[in-house]
Amino acid sequence: MGRATDDIEDLLRRHAPQVLGALVRRYGHFDPAEDSVQEALIAAAGQWPGDGIPDNPRGWLIRVASRRLTDRLRSDEARRRREETAAALTPADAFVAPPPGEDPAGAGSAALGRAPSEDDTLTLLFLCCHPALSPAAQIALTLRAVGGLTTAEIARAHLVPEATMAQRISRAKRTVRGTQFRQPDARDRDQRLAAVLQVLYLIFNEGYTATAGPDLHRTDLAREAIRLTRAVRRLLPHEGRVTGLLALMVLTEARTPARTGPDGELIPLDEQDRARWDRTAIAEGIALAEEALAQGPAGDYQLQAAIAALHDEAERAEDTDWPQILALYDVLVQRTPDPAAALGRAVAVAMVHGPRAGLAEVDALAKATGQRTHRLDAVRGHLLERAGEHDAARTAYRAAADATLSEPEAHYLRRRADRLNGSGT
Repeated sequence: MGRATDDIEDLLRRHAPQVLGALVRRYGHFDPAEDSVQEALIAAAGQWPGDGIPDNPRGWLIRVASRRLTDRLRSDEARRRREETAAALTPADAFVAPPPGEDPAGAGSAALGRAPSEDDTLTLLFLCCHPALSPAAQIALTLRAVGGLTTAEIARAHLVPEATMAQRISRAKRTVRGTQFRQPDARDRDQRLAAVLQVLYLIFNEGYTATAGPDLHRTDLAREAIRLTRAVRRLLPHEGRVTGLLALMVLTEARTPARTGPDGELIPLDEQDRARWDRTAIAEGIALAEEALAQGPAGDYQLQAAIAALHDEAERAEDTDWPQILALYDVLVQRTPDPAAALGRAVAVAMVHGPRAGLAEVDALAKATGQRTHRLDAVRGHLLERAGEHDAARTAYRAAADATLSEPEAHYLRRRADRLNGSGT
């Protein structure tokens, strides 16, 4: 029963954005549509384990959600006034809600104007990543509407009160209210797709290395980002940016089993037991990275995936092809102003040309950005330690530990600093 329940949960999570997209496309009314989909999901979770999964689970969910939504709209005293106002502003060929007495679910998917497809998932992602929203709001709305996470789950992931997250999501919904449910036209599709991929990447990064809290890795967020990126790739299989991002995520996540010790302590890349890496995932990621590079000019995600592949291909840390990694970083930093890419390049410079060369790059980066982040201080401490400047390394490690909100990272950095206390080696 446990396995069957897990299968049903996976099925519901996969279909949820398609069902929501179908309802929003057909009726509008984002909030009541989302509530109706949630009720349909709850009904399915209660009925399917005993009755069995329907032959057309997505159609079943659409029928139930449509009935719930129609009931909501009919019970709302102001519905007719809203429809009259909307009718004056809506083109004649636009979708409108069915009149009272007509069962919108009776014909199943056909009642929604056309059969729903995974295109609705991508359209919903575009809607959630509307340029009028802040990145934080885009992430929250994506996790809620497309990822199917509850407001409480999203709040826990971001370490904020549930009420705060609920307000953030509500504001985001109000901002996109009235936006036509369609994919953007060719003029802004690339920009909107870039926003979608950036949101998915940010969700993955937060899952892979949590910015705050007691856990280094938030499996639910990392896996959700990969699942959503796979969905986007199914819709855009020939888009190199999408394939590259999926490759980067898969190759990075493959190292997760070796990233922490028995007590949850952080283990850096060069000290990990590579026998614990997920070789099946690495093989998939390398194939995706090669495919991404063949799909067009190498963009940021393709380059980062190629770097990740070189790390994962090395059986030992000392086998890593650092000159090739540095060459890829040279191209990457010319394309993007991202300080994280510049910091990665500084590490590659140190591995190829020595720690002092890397330190010069780190110091130049700090001067250029005008700020000292905990990651920059952590890299600086590592390079100072390799250069034999242990007093300065201790200072940098402790500064990094004091600046990070991640407890595992802070513990690791303080251990590095303590290890150098009076060592003289």
